[in-house]
Amino acid sequence: MNSSTTVADARPKTGEETAYRRANLAALPGGAFLEGRWERAEMILEVRDPEDGVLLGNVCTSTPQDVRRAVAYIHRHLQDGEWALRDRREALERAAVLLAEQSVRFAEIIAAESSKTINEAEREVGRCIETLRLSAAASSELTGETIAFDDSKAGANKIGWYNRKPVGIIAAITPFNDPLNLVAHKLGPALIGGNGVVLKPSGRTPLTGLAFIQLLLEAGVPAGRLAAIVSGPGVSEAIVTDPQVDLISFTGGPKTADRIAAAAGAKKILSELGGNNATIVCPDAEPAKAAEAIVAGAFGVAGQNCLSVQRVYVHISLFDEVLERVIRGTGSLRVGPKLDRDTDVGPLISEAEARRVEEWVDEAKAAGATVHVGGQRRNAFYEPTVLTDVPADCRVIREEVFGPVVSILPFIQVADAIHAANDSEYGLQAGVFTESLELALAIADKLQVGAVVINETSDVRIDSMPFGGFKKSGVGREGVKHAVREMSEPKSTIIKLAEPSTGWQQLTTAERNAS
Repeated sequence: MNSSTTVADARPKTGEETAYRRANLAALPGGAFLEGRWERAEMILEVRDPEDGVLLGNVCTSTPQDVRRAVAYIHRHLQDGEWALRDRREALERAAVLLAEQSVRFAEIIAAESSKTINEAEREVGRCIETLRLSAAASSELTGETIAFDDSKAGANKIGWYNRKPVGIIAAITPFNDPLNLVAHKLGPALIGGNGVVLKPSGRTPLTGLAFIQLLLEAGVPAGRLAAIVSGPGVSEAIVTDPQVDLISFTGGPKTADRIAAAAGAKKILSELGGNNATIVCPDAEPAKAAEAIVAGAFGVAGQNCLSVQRVYVHISLFDEVLERVIRGTGSLRVGPKLDRDTDVGPLISEAEARRVEEWVDEAKAAGATVHVGGQRRNAFYEPTVLTDVPADCRVIREEVFGPVVSILPFIQVADAIHAANDSEYGLQAGVFTESLELALAIADKLQVGAVVINETSDVRIDSMPFGGFKKSGVGREGVKHAVREMSEPKSTIIKLAEPSTGWQQLTTAERNAS
């Protein structure tokens, strides 16, 4: 079956619409935040709407010297400034309230500078409110326990305990695809843990991160705990190599993560590095439910989502029906302007990224793949695309597409589907559709991923869950309380008790001398 979906009219905005967006963004803060103040010099880095190239604003280009100033300022504040746990909790609670009050403004900033439709941007703001609330509640994670010293010979006559202390200064390096909530997933746990943070938001979507820094300051986070630097020659290297930066939390790609690790040296690094996520549809699954979830999971945010459904393995008995339903659902999606509430899929983050996706699909077609729907590009827009007959060595199968492309592949034995799903350098998440609890648990046990979602696709993240993956999908875990543990360290206090026998001997000797 062949079908097609067309890109809706992605015309340039009218003068009135453009003026509205610029007015809405005019109140954004300066182009960098360091040493407790907003910097507005050298605001030459342009931020443009990926949909039509309209200039939204400018932010600062910074220097390695700016990084050193920012880190040194936070370091001094950490040494000299007290910020009690209850004050941290209250600041994050206030931030959640402020964000709820400013939700319309933040959604419009996200939709303007990123790939997200206004509906997707609003959902991200809602999730960020929840992330801030979870971060405040995670104050309860900063506890410890007594240590059973008397269980070892070396611990005789000793008592003690440990509690959790901040690691120090955290470098938070965030991507474009979730410019608000992924920032909150780093800053919320870092701040409740008592750390200072240097934020480096994506240069493609910096306005959201800078607005979030401003909101945190309004909520009562001390200026000495925060810095935000977007871009500039040598800035990234300066951040990760600064000796006073104690932990790097990075979300991005494996190649960049390798460079960070090589440059940073002996530092704690938390990394979420993407996925090539599989969904398995077993022979007893409900085809309609599976197909609906596949379409939703493959094409949200134009596929620019680390949890996006990329490979779907369908039992041969259901293959034709599931494929038919996925094609139909994909063909009904509306691709168009982000601010139109009828739009399902907006542009990619840049025309260059859309061209890359186009190249990968063309490569698969040349190798024998069939395009059932989509497969066309217009500027930064790429139509949601469904492929079959894709050879296993094509990039749309082997690598993370990070675009609106899904491949549907048949299997006969469940063991073959498990093997194919695991045959990837990534291991972030996976989905399984089956009516059998026993089969679901058996498959989940064999999949080499950080989370298996039963009767849903991989595209599920609950902000309180431990989030991360196996293999090249990352190191460590996010998910608020889990990140708090990663961003703090246990500190032990040990007390040596007096020897009772020694004290008795001293007493009897004194008594004997007195006599």
